[in-house]
Amino acid sequence: MTIVVPTLVGVFGAAIGSFLNVVIHRVPLGVSIVRPPSACAACAAPVRPYDNIPIVSWLVLRGRCRDCAAPFSIRYPLIELATALAFAAIAVIQLPALLATTTMTDALAVLLVTTALLYFASISIALTAIDLDTHRLPDAIVLPAYPVLAALLAAAAIAAGDLESAARAAAGAGILFAGYFALALISPRGMGMGDVKLAGVIGLVLGWFGWAALAVGALAAFILGGVVGVALIVARRASRNTGIPFGPWMLGGAWVGILLGEPIARGYLALFGLN
Repeated sequence: MTIVVPTLVGVFGAAIGSFLNVVIHRVPLGVSIVRPPSACAACAAPVRPYDNIPIVSWLVLRGRCRDCAAPFSIRYPLIELATALAFAAIAVIQLPALLATTTMTDALAVLLVTTALLYFASISIALTAIDLDTHRLPDAIVLPAYPVLAALLAAAAIAAGDLESAARAAAGAGILFAGYFALALISPRGMGMGDVKLAGVIGLVLGWFGWAALAVGALAAFILGGVVGVALIVARRASRNTGIPFGPWMLGGAWVGILLGEPIARGYLALFGLN
């Protein structure tokens, strides 16, 4: 089961990644993600169902349209692979907690949290790609994340009888939203409202996993963004005045907080003998 479940979840993730490619392309354009069906941008030939198998079809077609041989971006299979790996990793992380449950309500709580993580992973990948492309974090993806994640985590809290985590998640959303809003007021050119709205979503998730996760995740965003910014300047790929999208580093920091928040916080406190 420890191999089968993550594998199956990873395959499902690859399919979600295929859908995310559509989201990444169409949402910034403000067009439907449902219609029309996927087609070649060069010749408008519809993508056949057997040419739409995540990762495999791109490899079989050697990254080209079957009809006109126009190249398809390598980003398509990379997004599918990244989503597959993210889903499989979440399954590996969550499976021990699920197997350790002794009641149906506890198992339901773990499944709900797992679903929240899978959803958050999906929007993390989509928003990262979109922000890198357009320097935008579309409301069409960010705003629905509030009710979706709030509902999943609230239901998990009720199932597990853990209302403290739900309250902490709500507090985390408020704290990060307010903090980023203050930064946007102080430096409008450095922090956009898209970042502010995303901060609330990130705070909601980090807060659920604890104060350590919230603190580490919030700080990690600025560390990652700063390191990347300096690296780009040193490589002469950017200047001090170049606008660098911050959403990817906010999301990267969030995952650092989720996965490593507790050990990082304990290690930091241990340096000062506070453990």
